Amino acid sequence: MTGSAPPAPPRPPQPPRPPQLLRPRALRPGDLVVIASLSGPLAEAHEPNVERTVALFRRLGFRVRRAPLLRAGRGHWWSAGTPAEIAGELNGLLRDPEVRAIVASDGGQSVLGYLDLIDVEAVRADPKPILGYSDISLLHLALHARTGLVGFHADMAVPGFGEAWQSAPAARQAELAALYTKLLTGTEAIGALPASPSWECWRPGRAEGPLIGGVINRIVLAQATPFALAPERFDGAVLFWEEMGGLASYVWSYLQVMRHSGILDRIAGMVVGVPREIGGLEPGASPTLREIVLDVLGDRDIPVLGNVGFGHAGPNLPLPVGIRAGLDAGRRTLSLLEPAMVPPPPTPPAG
Repeated sequence: MTGSAPPAPPRPPQPPRPPQLLRPRALRPGDLVVIASLSGPLAEAHEPNVERTVALFRRLGFRVRRAPLLRAGRGHWWSAGTPAEIAGELNGLLRDPEVRAIVASDGGQSVLGYLDLIDVEAVRADPKPILGYSDISLLHLALHARTGLVGFHADMAVPGFGEAWQSAPAARQAELAALYTKLLTGTEAIGALPASPSWECWRPGRAEGPLIGGVINRIVLAQATPFALAPERFDGAVLFWEEMGGLASYVWSYLQVMRHSGILDRIAGMVVGVPREIGGLEPGASPTLREIVLDVLGDRDIPVLGNVGFGHAGPNLPLPVGIRAGLDAGRRTLSLLEPAMVPPPPTPPAG
Protein backbone atom coordinates (compact mmCIF):
# COMPACT_ATOMS: atom_id res chain seq x y z
CA MET A 1 0.00 0.00 0.00
CA THR A 2 1.42 3.36 -1.00
CA GLY A 3 0.72 6.86 0.12
CA SER A 4 2.28 9.72 2.01
CA ALA A 5 2.52 9.73 5.76
CA PRO A 6 -0.23 11.63 7.53
CA PRO A 7 0.74 15.20 8.38
CA ALA A 8 2.07 15.76 11.84
CA PRO A 9 -0.48 17.25 14.19
CA PRO A 10 -0.04 20.99 14.71
CA ARG A 11 2.10 21.92 17.67
CA PRO A 12 0.15 23.57 20.45
CA PRO A 13 0.88 27.28 20.77
CA GLN A 14 3.70 27.99 23.18
CA PRO A 15 3.14 30.58 25.87
CA PRO A 16 5.24 33.72 25.34
CA ARG A 17 8.51 33.72 27.21
CA PRO A 18 8.52 36.16 30.09
CA PRO A 19 10.61 39.25 29.39
CA GLN A 20 14.08 39.58 30.83
CA LEU A 21 14.53 41.83 33.85
CA LEU A 22 14.62 45.45 32.66
CA ARG A 23 16.58 47.65 35.03
CA PRO A 24 16.54 51.44 34.76
CA ARG A 25 19.80 53.30 34.51
CA ALA A 26 21.23 54.71 37.73
CA LEU A 27 20.63 58.38 38.40
CA ARG A 28 23.45 60.92 38.48
CA PRO A 29 23.56 64.07 40.61
CA GLY A 30 21.59 66.77 38.86
CA ASP A 31 19.31 64.35 37.00
CA LEU A 32 15.67 65.36 36.61
CA VAL A 33 13.05 63.76 38.87
CA VAL A 34 9.41 64.48 38.01
CA ILE A 35 6.54 64.27 40.51
CA ALA A 36 3.39 63.25 38.66
CA SER A 37 -0.26 62.51 39.39
CA LEU A 38 -0.49 58.89 38.24
CA SER A 39 -3.78 58.21 40.03
CA GLY A 40 -5.72 60.42 42.44
CA PRO A 41 -5.97 64.24 42.38
CA LEU A 42 -4.06 66.65 44.58
CA ALA A 43 -6.09 68.17 47.42
CA GLU A 44 -5.29 71.75 48.38
CA ALA A 45 -4.45 70.60 51.91
CA HIS A 46 -1.70 68.37 50.51
CA GLU A 47 0.12 71.06 48.55
CA PRO A 48 2.70 71.45 51.37
CA ASN A 49 3.41 67.71 51.18
CA VAL A 50 4.40 68.06 47.54
CA GLU A 51 6.62 71.03 48.29
CA ARG A 52 8.35 69.06 51.05
CA THR A 53 8.96 66.25 48.56
CA VAL A 54 10.45 68.70 46.07
CA ALA A 55 12.76 70.01 48.78
CA LEU A 56 13.77 66.48 49.83
CA PHE A 57 14.80 65.38 46.35
CA ARG A 58 16.71 68.61 45.84
CA ARG A 59 18.61 67.90 49.04
CA LEU A 60 19.40 64.45 47.64
CA GLY A 61 21.07 66.19 44.70
CA PHE A 62 18.46 66.07 41.94
CA ARG A 63 16.57 68.62 39.88
CA VAL A 64 12.83 68.36 40.45
CA ARG A 65 9.83 69.28 38.32
CA ARG A 66 6.10 68.90 38.79
CA ALA A 67 4.04 67.44 35.95
CA PRO A 68 1.10 69.61 34.79
CA LEU A 69 -1.69 67.37 36.17
CA LEU A 70 -0.24 67.80 39.66
CA ARG A 71 -2.28 70.89 40.45
CA ALA A 72 -4.55 71.40 43.46
CA GLY A 73 -8.23 71.48 42.54
CA ARG A 74 -7.68 69.88 39.16
CA GLY A 75 -9.25 66.47 38.52
CA HIS A 76 -11.86 64.25 36.95
CA TRP A 77 -14.15 62.41 39.33
CA TRP A 78 -11.80 60.57 41.74
CA SER A 79 -8.77 60.92 39.46
CA ALA A 80 -6.19 63.53 38.52
CA GLY A 81 -7.60 63.41 34.99
CA THR A 82 -9.30 61.14 32.51
CA PRO A 83 -7.50 57.88 31.73
CA ALA A 84 -6.33 59.37 28.42
CA GLU A 85 -5.00 62.49 30.15
CA ILE A 86 -3.06 60.58 32.80
CA ALA A 87 -1.68 58.12 30.26
CA GLY A 88 -0.76 60.96 27.91
CA GLU A 89 1.20 62.73 30.62
CA LEU A 90 2.90 59.51 31.75
CA ASN A 91 3.80 58.60 28.18
CA GLY A 92 5.32 62.03 27.68
CA LEU A 93 7.52 61.49 30.73
CA LEU A 94 8.51 58.02 29.54
CA ARG A 95 9.53 59.42 26.14
CA ASP A 96 11.40 62.46 27.46
CA PRO A 97 15.12 61.58 27.69
CA GLU A 98 15.69 64.36 30.22
CA VAL A 99 13.35 62.72 32.75
CA ARG A 100 15.30 60.12 34.73
CA ALA A 101 12.80 59.16 37.46
CA ILE A 102 9.07 59.50 38.09
CA VAL A 103 7.63 59.82 41.59
CA ALA A 104 3.88 59.29 42.01
CA SER A 105 2.15 61.99 44.00
CA ASP A 106 -0.42 59.67 45.61
CA GLY A 107 -2.45 56.51 45.17
CA GLY A 108 -6.14 56.30 44.38
CA GLN A 109 -8.43 54.38 42.04
CA SER A 110 -7.28 55.29 38.54
CA VAL A 111 -4.55 53.03 37.16
CA LEU A 112 -6.94 50.34 35.90
CA GLY A 113 -8.38 52.91 33.51
CA TYR A 114 -5.19 53.45 31.51
CA LEU A 115 -3.17 50.22 31.65
CA ASP A 116 -3.97 49.68 27.96
CA LEU A 117 -2.85 53.20 26.99
CA ILE A 118 0.75 53.06 28.23
CA ASP A 119 3.54 53.30 25.66
CA VAL A 120 5.35 50.09 26.54
CA GLU A 121 7.84 50.60 23.71
CA ALA A 122 8.95 53.82 25.42
CA VAL A 123 9.46 51.82 28.62
CA ARG A 124 11.59 49.27 26.78
CA ALA A 125 13.59 51.96 24.96
CA ASP A 126 14.42 54.01 28.05
CA PRO A 127 13.47 52.28 31.33
CA LYS A 128 13.09 54.67 34.24
CA PRO A 129 12.39 54.10 37.92
CA ILE A 130 8.77 54.77 38.84
CA LEU A 131 8.23 55.18 42.58
CA GLY A 132 4.92 54.58 44.31
CA TYR A 133 2.69 52.11 46.12
CA SER A 134 -1.05 51.62 46.73
CA ASP A 135 -2.79 51.98 43.33
CA ILE A 136 0.63 52.37 41.70
CA SER A 137 1.15 48.66 42.52
CA LEU A 138 -0.95 47.94 39.42
CA LEU A 139 1.39 49.99 37.28
CA HIS A 140 4.45 48.16 38.61
CA LEU A 141 2.92 44.72 38.12
CA ALA A 142 1.56 45.40 34.63
CA LEU A 143 4.78 46.95 33.36
CA HIS A 144 6.85 44.18 34.92
CA ALA A 145 4.61 41.60 33.23
CA ARG A 146 4.85 43.26 29.81
CA THR A 147 8.41 44.58 29.76
CA GLY A 148 10.27 43.16 32.77
CA LEU A 149 10.64 46.69 34.20
CA VAL A 150 11.83 46.88 37.79
CA GLY A 151 9.14 48.94 39.55
CA PHE A 152 9.84 50.59 42.87
CA HIS A 153 7.22 49.84 45.53
CA ALA A 154 8.36 52.87 47.49
CA ASP A 155 7.15 56.11 49.00
CA MET A 156 5.13 58.76 47.16
CA ALA A 157 5.01 62.52 47.48
CA VAL A 158 1.87 63.15 49.53
CA PRO A 159 1.58 60.29 52.04
CA GLY A 160 5.24 59.30 52.15
CA PHE A 161 8.02 61.79 51.48
CA GLY A 162 5.78 64.73 52.35
CA GLU A 163 4.14 63.30 55.47
CA ALA A 164 5.37 60.00 56.98
CA TRP A 165 9.02 60.97 56.53
CA GLN A 166 8.43 64.30 58.25
CA SER A 167 7.10 62.69 61.44
CA ALA A 168 9.89 60.08 61.61
CA PRO A 169 12.83 60.65 63.98
CA ALA A 170 15.77 62.48 62.42
CA ALA A 171 17.96 59.37 62.52
CA ARG A 172 15.30 57.38 60.65
CA GLN A 173 14.94 60.13 58.04
CA ALA A 174 18.70 60.11 57.46
CA GLU A 175 18.72 56.31 57.21
CA LEU A 176 15.93 56.34 54.63
CA ALA A 177 17.52 59.16 52.62
CA ALA A 178 20.79 57.22 52.43
CA LEU A 179 18.93 54.03 51.46
CA TYR A 180 16.90 55.66 48.67
CA THR A 181 19.97 57.49 47.35
CA LYS A 182 22.01 54.29 47.25
CA LEU A 183 19.18 52.40 45.58
CA LEU A 184 18.59 55.00 42.85
CA THR A 185 22.19 56.01 42.15
CA GLY A 186 24.13 52.83 42.89
CA THR A 187 24.78 49.73 40.84
CA GLU A 188 25.63 47.39 43.72
CA ALA A 189 23.26 45.20 45.72
CA ILE A 190 21.84 46.96 48.79
CA GLY A 191 22.09 43.92 51.03
CA ALA A 192 20.07 43.78 54.24
CA LEU A 193 17.31 46.37 54.52
CA PRO A 194 17.23 48.23 57.86
CA ALA A 195 15.05 46.15 60.16
CA SER A 196 12.72 47.31 62.90
CA PRO A 197 11.69 45.75 66.23
CA SER A 198 8.16 45.49 64.81
CA TRP A 199 9.17 42.73 62.37
CA GLU A 200 7.77 39.35 63.37
CA CYS A 201 8.59 35.80 62.37
CA TRP A 202 5.25 34.19 61.54
CA ARG A 203 6.82 31.04 60.13
CA PRO A 204 10.57 30.40 60.22
CA GLY A 205 12.68 29.50 57.24
CA ARG A 206 14.81 30.93 54.48
CA ALA A 207 14.09 31.71 50.84
CA GLU A 208 15.66 33.46 47.88
CA GLY A 209 13.76 34.66 44.85
CA PRO A 210 12.48 37.66 42.90
CA LEU A 211 10.37 40.16 44.79
CA ILE A 212 6.81 40.22 43.45
CA GLY A 213 4.02 42.11 45.13
CA GLY A 214 2.24 45.28 46.14
CA VAL A 215 -1.08 46.07 47.76
CA ILE A 216 -2.84 42.72 48.02
CA ASN A 217 -6.09 43.79 46.37
CA ARG A 218 -4.13 45.24 43.43
CA ILE A 219 -2.20 41.99 42.99
CA VAL A 220 -5.52 40.14 42.69
CA LEU A 221 -6.94 42.78 40.32
CA ALA A 222 -3.85 42.73 38.11
CA GLN A 223 -4.14 38.98 37.69
CA ALA A 224 -7.69 39.42 36.37
CA THR A 225 -6.53 41.59 33.44
CA PRO A 226 -4.71 40.89 30.16
CA PHE A 227 -1.67 42.47 31.84
CA ALA A 228 -1.36 39.73 34.44
CA LEU A 229 1.92 38.14 35.37
CA ALA A 230 2.30 34.69 33.86
CA PRO A 231 1.83 32.03 36.56
CA GLU A 232 5.45 30.89 36.27
CA ARG A 233 6.62 34.38 37.24
CA PHE A 234 5.62 33.44 40.79
CA ASP A 235 7.82 30.32 40.79
CA GLY A 236 10.27 30.69 43.66
CA ALA A 237 9.23 34.30 44.26
CA VAL A 238 9.26 36.18 47.54
CA LEU A 239 5.71 37.52 47.59
CA PHE A 240 5.30 40.80 49.46
CA TRP A 241 1.99 42.46 50.16
CA GLU A 242 0.24 44.94 52.41
CA GLU A 243 -3.27 46.33 52.73
CA MET A 244 -5.06 49.46 53.82
CA GLY A 245 -8.76 49.78 54.62
CA GLY A 246 -11.51 47.23 54.17
CA LEU A 247 -12.04 44.27 56.44
CA ALA A 248 -9.96 41.37 57.72
CA SER A 249 -12.31 39.04 55.87
CA TYR A 250 -11.37 40.77 52.61
CA VAL A 251 -7.70 40.00 53.20
CA TRP A 252 -8.62 36.37 53.87
CA SER A 253 -10.59 36.34 50.60
CA TYR A 254 -7.71 37.83 48.57
CA LEU A 255 -5.38 35.19 49.96
CA GLN A 256 -7.93 32.53 49.04
CA VAL A 257 -7.94 33.86 45.45
CA MET A 258 -4.17 33.44 45.40
CA ARG A 259 -4.57 29.91 46.74
CA HIS A 260 -7.12 28.99 44.06
CA SER A 261 -4.99 30.52 41.30
CA GLY A 262 -1.97 28.49 42.41
CA ILE A 263 0.18 31.46 43.42
CA LEU A 264 0.63 30.21 46.97
CA ASP A 265 1.86 26.85 45.65
CA ARG A 266 4.55 28.55 43.56
CA ILE A 267 6.10 31.12 45.90
CA ALA A 268 9.14 30.46 48.09
CA GLY A 269 8.40 32.96 50.85
CA MET A 270 6.10 35.75 51.98
CA VAL A 271 6.65 39.19 53.47
CA VAL A 272 3.65 41.02 54.95
CA GLY A 273 3.61 44.77 55.52
CA VAL A 274 2.16 46.67 58.44
CA PRO A 275 -1.66 46.72 58.06
CA ARG A 276 -3.54 49.99 58.34
CA GLU A 277 -7.19 50.75 59.09
CA ILE A 278 -8.42 47.20 58.47
CA GLY A 279 -11.67 46.45 60.27
CA GLY A 280 -11.45 43.38 62.49
CA LEU A 281 -7.73 43.72 63.17
CA GLU A 282 -8.03 46.16 66.05
CA PRO A 283 -5.90 45.34 69.13
CA GLY A 284 -7.42 42.41 70.95
CA ALA A 285 -9.56 41.36 67.99
CA SER A 286 -9.50 37.85 66.62
CA PRO A 287 -8.33 36.59 64.22
CA THR A 288 -5.02 38.40 63.96
CA LEU A 289 -3.42 39.02 60.57
CA ARG A 290 -0.87 36.31 61.40
CA GLU A 291 -3.67 33.82 62.07
CA ILE A 292 -5.36 34.73 58.77
CA VAL A 293 -2.18 34.23 56.76
CA LEU A 294 -1.28 30.92 58.38
CA ASP A 295 -4.85 29.67 58.05
CA VAL A 296 -4.83 30.15 54.27
CA LEU A 297 -1.27 28.87 53.82
CA GLY A 298 -2.19 25.66 55.61
CA ASP A 299 0.63 23.13 55.44
CA ARG A 300 2.64 25.05 52.81
CA ASP A 301 6.01 25.17 54.51
CA ILE A 302 7.27 28.58 53.44
CA PRO A 303 8.86 31.30 55.59
CA VAL A 304 6.67 34.26 56.49
CA LEU A 305 7.96 37.57 57.84
CA GLY A 306 5.23 39.86 59.16
CA ASN A 307 4.66 43.46 60.17
CA VAL A 308 7.48 44.72 57.95
CA GLY A 309 7.86 48.48 57.41
CA PHE A 310 6.43 49.05 53.96
CA GLY A 311 3.08 50.17 52.64
CA HIS A 312 0.43 52.54 53.90
CA ALA A 313 1.77 52.56 57.44
CA GLY A 314 4.96 54.29 56.09
CA PRO A 315 7.64 55.45 55.86
CA ASN A 316 8.32 52.81 53.24
CA LEU A 317 11.27 50.57 52.78
CA PRO A 318 11.71 50.44 48.99
CA LEU A 319 11.04 47.03 47.46
CA PRO A 320 12.08 46.78 43.78
CA VAL A 321 9.73 44.45 41.91
CA GLY A 322 11.63 41.66 40.16
CA ILE A 323 14.91 42.04 42.06
CA ARG A 324 16.20 38.91 43.77
CA ALA A 325 15.80 39.03 47.55
CA GLY A 326 16.88 36.91 50.45
CA LEU A 327 14.43 36.24 53.27
CA ASP A 328 15.31 34.75 56.64
CA ALA A 329 12.12 34.89 58.67
CA GLY A 330 13.65 33.34 61.79
CA ARG A 331 16.36 36.00 61.89
CA ARG A 332 13.88 38.66 60.76
CA THR A 333 15.98 39.84 57.81
CA LEU A 334 15.14 40.85 54.26
CA SER A 335 17.99 41.56 51.83
CA LEU A 336 18.22 42.85 48.27
CA LEU A 337 20.70 40.49 46.64
CA GLU A 338 21.20 42.28 43.33
CA PRO A 339 21.15 45.88 42.11
CA ALA A 340 17.97 47.51 40.90
CA MET A 341 19.79 49.84 38.47
CA VAL A 342 22.38 49.53 35.72
CA PRO A 343 25.27 51.95 35.17
CA PRO A 344 24.38 55.07 33.18
CA PRO A 345 26.07 55.64 29.82
CA PRO A 346 29.38 57.50 29.91
CA THR A 347 29.11 61.26 30.10
CA PRO A 348 30.12 62.77 26.74
CA PRO A 349 33.20 64.98 26.90
CA ALA A 350 32.58 68.70 27.25
CA GLY A 351 32.99 70.80 24.15
